[in-house]
Amino acid sequence: MKRFGQLCVLLMLVLPSAHAQERPRAREMGIQPGVLPVGPLNAITDVAGVQVGHLTIWEGDDVRTGVTAILPHTGNLYQEKVPAGFFQGNGYGKFAGSTQIIELGEIETPIVLTNTLSIPQGMEGIISWTLKQPGNEQVRSVNAVVGETNDGYLNDIRGRHVHADQVVTAIESAHTGPVEEGAVGAGTGTVSFGWKGGIGTSSRVLPGRLGGYTVGVLVQTNYGGILQIDGVPVGEELGQYYLKGAIDNGDADGSVIVVIATDAPLSDRNLTRLAARAMLAIGRSGSPATNGSGDYALAFTTAEMARRGNAMSELKELPNDAISPIFQAAVEATEESIYNALLKAKTVSGHRGTIEAISIDAVIEIMRKYGRDVNFIR
Repeated sequence: MKRFGQLCVLLMLVLPSAHAQERPRAREMGIQPGVLPVGPLNAITDVAGVQVGHLTIWEGDDVRTGVTAILPHTGNLYQEKVPAGFFQGNGYGKFAGSTQIIELGEIETPIVLTNTLSIPQGMEGIISWTLKQPGNEQVRSVNAVVGETNDGYLNDIRGRHVHADQVVTAIESAHTGPVEEGAVGAGTGTVSFGWKGGIGTSSRVLPGRLGGYTVGVLVQTNYGGILQIDGVPVGEELGQYYLKGAIDNGDADGSVIVVIATDAPLSDRNLTRLAARAMLAIGRSGSPATNGSGDYALAFTTAEMARRGNAMSELKELPNDAISPIFQAAVEATEESIYNALLKAKTVSGHRGTIEAISIDAVIEIMRKYGRDVNFIR
């Protein structure tokens, strides 16, 4: 059964399901947070060189999990490290590799997202992949970067069905171009605001007079609160929201991971500031960052002039006064990524029950009620 499940996984890497294609992205409905234009793909892969790979594990009635890998560039990541910043919102989570990122301000491996109990397998897969890369024959320390959310409602998380070789497969399948969203990869078993969550992505491109830089975001959503979409109280209108009836049943707990890429030449200090802005978008979506939520953001730059090798390099970084438009781009792209994860996800039945996809028709009706010009023609 496991071998059959892995075969299905590999097919899903290149053949998005017809069901998933029927559900729109936010922008296809006319939901367009912010004022900045999006990139050609409206995805993290609009940042040149960034690659994304998914591996979805869907076996029997109980296994609904997977791996999502993000590669900052196509070269040797260990030999050409990228500056990075890390920000912790509410820290109820396990983000492997974060302390060295905070200390040194750089990433030397792919970034892997998976489920909570598969962090060790994620690290093992990254380490194995890194050690076998040409040029790394003398490497004896690897800071594997693995983020997680808990998919234990839809997935038999205690079974630990993610294996290191599958993590390697996700990394090796990473590619530029469109990124599949919704119930895929690390988002296969996640839940968001009581509806099916998943993977979402978006991008923003600054006008030339502001530098012309691109900011791309990818999120793994598994958290809750009082859902708002572009300022509209969708959760309240649908009667599904945190503290309904003044009862705290823990339904806003969970986690959300935000990965931000940019080609702007930023220092690790300013990348940490950039990562912090993701929390503004999480708040705009309706999350209070509850006690049991693990809310993390990781930002990196792909600018070649900023990469770190063994030789001394001269970094020409943007001054602080030029950073604010990039902050705005990150907030907008993170917010839209969250909506895309929710809207693209399909209904999934799994280990402990079924989580419904949010109704597209209901969202359209509510947005129109609040004066928004939205639609989706199937």
